[in-house]
This record gives sequence, structure tokens and C-alpha cells, in this order.
Amino acid sequence: MKTEDTPIMKAIFERRSIRHFSDASVSRDSVMEALKAASWAPSGLNNQPWRFAIIWEKDSKESIAALTRYSATLKSAAVLIAVFLDKDTSYDYTKDCQAVGACLQNLLLSLHSFDLGAVWIGEILKNKDRVREVLKLPERLELMAIVAVGHPAHRDQKSHRTPIEELILLEK
Repeated sequence: MKTEDTPIMKAIFERRSIRHFSDASVSRDSVMEALKAASWAPSGLNNQPWRFAIIWEKDSKESIAALTRYSATLKSAAVLIAVFLDKDTSYDYTKDCQAVGACLQNLLLSLHSFDLGAVWIGEILKNKDRVREVLKLPERLELMAIVAVGHPAHRDQKSHRTPIEELILLEK
């Protein structure tokens, strides 16, 4: 069997970061289903350290967009999903950051499965405290990413990967 023959492998190989969106709206049901899938990511001791803020309103999107050089992408998205690490649920910072990364991957793949486009913005982390303040959220929440979501304006993104043989350090 070729790896592309399984639905999950097909989604992994086809998903791309989408930075240009159409004006079409995104259904709240799709966002909620994607967040449900995100919440099924593995986490140490099943502590589920992720928390989400869903931003639909234009003024809030613009306030957050002003905090990153990718402002055009954030402003044009139908919805922004801010993903936080809840330090009150954390027992090991590194493991919990890895869990949030798995959560983000689930989120991106599930959005892709709904024919939505998304991009994980990490550059905004330089202003993570300001994002939290804009959203009026407590200090125990540490921003891990903003995911911009919408219907893709186009689907001609290209990507390449380093050959796996160059990435393997050791095989015994």
C-alpha cells in the first residue's frame, strides 16, 4: 500500500499553510468540530493543557493583527484561533508545549479536511503578552500560536521537504 492511499497520510501530504483567503464566511460548526479534533491530541497524564480563544469580530482581529508582521493574513482570515498553554494544568513545561504542538497539528489537519485553509502564526509570540491583554485573558495563559482560518483564495501552494535520508541521524 502506498502511504498516499490512507486518508490521514493523504491529508498530511496535501495540507499546506494558507495565507490568502477569500471573503467567504466560515461556519461556527466547522470551527467547533476542528477544535474538538484538536482537543483529542495526546498529552502527558491526559492533562489537556490547551485552551482556545475564537476571534470573529473585526476590531479584535485588527488589534491582534497589529502585533505581527503577518497582519494582512490575520485581517483577511474569517476567524482567528488563539491557542494557549494553561499553566495551571501544566506539570512539565516541555511535555505540555509538545502536547500543544500535537493539538495544533490536529487542528490544522481537521480544518484541511473541511476544505478550509489555515496557517499557524508563531512570529506573533514576540508579543504574546500583548495578545493576551487584547483578549483580556488571565496571566496563567501563555500564547502558543494564532491560527488564521478561512476559505483559500487559491490552492496552488507548493512545498518541498528535505529527503528523509538527510534527516535521519542514526539507525542501528
